Amino acid sequence: MSTIALLTAGGVGSRMHQDIPKQFLNVDNKPILVYTLEAFQKHPSIDEICVAILKGWENILNAYANQFNITKLKYVVPGGATGQESICNGLKEIRKHHNDDDIVMIHDGNRPMVSQEIITNSLVTYETYGDAVAAIPCTEVVFFVDNPNSQVSMQSIERNNLRRTQTPHTYRLGDIINAQKQAKEKGITNIAACCSLMERLGRPSHFSLGSEKNLKITTREDIEIFKALLHSQNDSWIK
Repeated sequence: MSTIALLTAGGVGSRMHQDIPKQFLNVDNKPILVYTLEAFQKHPSIDEICVAILKGWENILNAYANQFNITKLKYVVPGGATGQESICNGLKEIRKHHNDDDIVMIHDGNRPMVSQEIITNSLVTYETYGDAVAAIPCTEVVFFVDNPNSQVSMQSIERNNLRRTQTPHTYRLGDIINAQKQAKEKGITNIAACCSLMERLGRPSHFSLGSEKNLKITTREDIEIFKALLHSQNDSWIK
């Protein structure tokens, strides 16, 4: 049985207001996506890596993989117009080479701080329950608003009952392919988070270990946080 990491990196990074996609922005002389690749390259339970990349950037990705010795990168596919499309493109390529009983771990390419412990716990949770979704407790007070532009609310939500999901999401390859097929048949589109898709299909999610450090880089402020985490992670005074 094989375990394949599917990294989604098809976004253009419009919120960054940069000339290149966010996943290729350099932080300490290394592209963000390479940090993510290195995490899965390092983990002994990951056999292969597939990346759904922004069209036109395939050769650049392969060049970086060679430069940074990402030997597990086996499949590079074009990303789609949506995150869900990118995942489907990756799954189709993986299925050409693997069986339904193999394991696929889907992860945001712009979550470069995913730890070895998070990857391991995702696999342990999958082995126990048949799926795994990284998540963390909600520590802030959350309010419900009637519409996205509203600036007023009288309704808070009990935060102890909330979980903030992250990636990785881990599934049996055949199960997630069938879920995407059902979604297409039902006209469910543009749902990048597999856990949300499973919810729409009436399937539960089992939560695995997440972390506040496992941030998703979408803004310039996130870049600053990422840099700070990189520079502090080896400090001896942090236990």
